[in-house]
Amino acid sequence: MHTFLGSSPLSSLTHTKFQLPHFQAIVVESTGGIDALIFSSDHPIPSIPKGHALIHNEYAGLNFIDTYHRSGLYPRQLPFILGQEGGGTICAFSEEDQQSQLNFQLNDRVVYGAFGSYAEYTAVPIDKLVPVPDDLDMPTAVACMTQGLTAHYLSSSVGAGISKPGDWVLIYGVGSGTAQWTAQMAKLRGYRVIGTTSRYKAELIDAASSGGDKAAALGCDNLIILENFPGKSYADYDSVDVAAEVMKITDGSGCSLVIDGIGKSTYEISLKCVSKRGLFVSFGNASGAVPAFPVLKLLEKSAYVTRPKLNDYIATREELLERANEVFGWVKDGKLRIGVDKVFSLEDAKLGHEYLEEGKGRGKILFKTA
Repeated sequence: MHTFLGSSPLSSLTHTKFQLPHFQAIVVESTGGIDALIFSSDHPIPSIPKGHALIHNEYAGLNFIDTYHRSGLYPRQLPFILGQEGGGTICAFSEEDQQSQLNFQLNDRVVYGAFGSYAEYTAVPIDKLVPVPDDLDMPTAVACMTQGLTAHYLSSSVGAGISKPGDWVLIYGVGSGTAQWTAQMAKLRGYRVIGTTSRYKAELIDAASSGGDKAAALGCDNLIILENFPGKSYADYDSVDVAAEVMKITDGSGCSLVIDGIGKSTYEISLKCVSKRGLFVSFGNASGAVPAFPVLKLLEKSAYVTRPKLNDYIATREELLERANEVFGWVKDGKLRIGVDKVFSLEDAKLGHEYLEEGKGRGKILFKTA
């Protein structure tokens, strides 16, 4: 039983106490492949704990981390609603928070990073909500959250004190996803960027605005194009000697910052590409988790390695808003190009995961939740 205030599809119940109806969600009851995604049309509306607001979602974002939760690579207590990124309107606050809402109002448009976004409704901590500017559409705003904020900290914070503007940075997979954002932001920060992408994605790049220069179209100074993995759309990192190409481009010095979201297939390449006293950033597991390796591998170049996560770089509300507002500002000013690749219905969540894991994505993938 909750107090509901607002003008969502439940608005006829305004200012009354009632048992909220059921709603649609994607639930994981046991971890595994895409068959672990269960579409439920009668999931109970979540309770609204103290310090939370109920969001009527319009869109949920699909990210690789969702596949890690689904598979059990990143364990969560079962059962759970998948997703950790969404956006919509505030339709209720907890009764305890009617007078302490961090300046939010009912029906405000917000985006957030919190568990349970593959659903029509999500209870979200109020301090995790980010206001959406009036002149920004909701699909773009949702796209700016997990991938945009991750790209922001990767390009501006994780290498602080080790790399600096003007240095070379290597970023894998710039044809889509977080890396596509990171390359653009690194250029905005003044880095010289080397990107990699598959031939499949390279052939789809619209380079008209950059005079036919596909590297520039992706925010890179140099682009290394790899052959597709046999029968797949993603890159085969054995098809090109990436380390040799990087050393050729950098005159043998390597990159002070290597940003690697691929994982198992590329970590040894990354260690070869990093410069002396450079930083290898492993932030994803698209090809599988990086196995344990001897720390002595870092000795040759006195290199550093880190395995960061977004939550530690938006640890305070001030940091969350600072990053989000800078990303929103770049988008509105036309400095950052955001592409929504595909929008799937919530009921087609399996198709979305399959599309992502086959390497077909060329931009942000969303689920329409309302």
